[in-house]
Amino acid sequence: MGVKNEFELPANLEPMTRHPKVPASGGALRLHHSMCFGCGLDAPVGLRLNVTAGEDFQVTATMLVEPWMQGGPGVIHGGLLSAAFDEVMGNASIMIGVPVVTVNLEIDYAKPIPLGSELTFTGEVLGKSGRKVYVRSDAYLDGIAAPVASAVGIFVEINLRKHFATYRDGAVAAPDA
Repeated sequence: MGVKNEFELPANLEPMTRHPKVPASGGALRLHHSMCFGCGLDAPVGLRLNVTAGEDFQVTATMLVEPWMQGGPGVIHGGLLSAAFDEVMGNASIMIGVPVVTVNLEIDYAKPIPLGSELTFTGEVLGKSGRKVYVRSDAYLDGIAAPVASAVGIFVEINLRKHFATYRDGAVAAPDA
């Protein structure tokens, strides 16, 4: 079974430029906050993705598949893999200097991913139209040339302060994006 996610991009994509504050290829992308489940180093439990800048609008990331991530016997839980894709693709938007939240995420799971393995992700911003950012990502295991999973997503640009202000004080009402 191959990965089959296809993405139909809108015709009205805007020109993109790499944000001037993004590190050079191979440089680590800054954490957005230390308690983030996806990339935070201080989160009590988390994916601890290590995301680095790539060329143009691309990122790479690595993640150890730890025993607590188990879904079926001996393999990662699909929902945790979904969270990893979400994190990688959300971080890819940093390459164009756009803070985003997820609107749509589609995943093709091609092969089981065993506990104890290390996943390598690639992610790439494909385009931007208005507030929408279109992103793609693949996950690979060492020694396997084809992706073991693939994802596409649509993310929407937000004003960070406005979007998360309601939650900083422990409120439960959802703000407008």
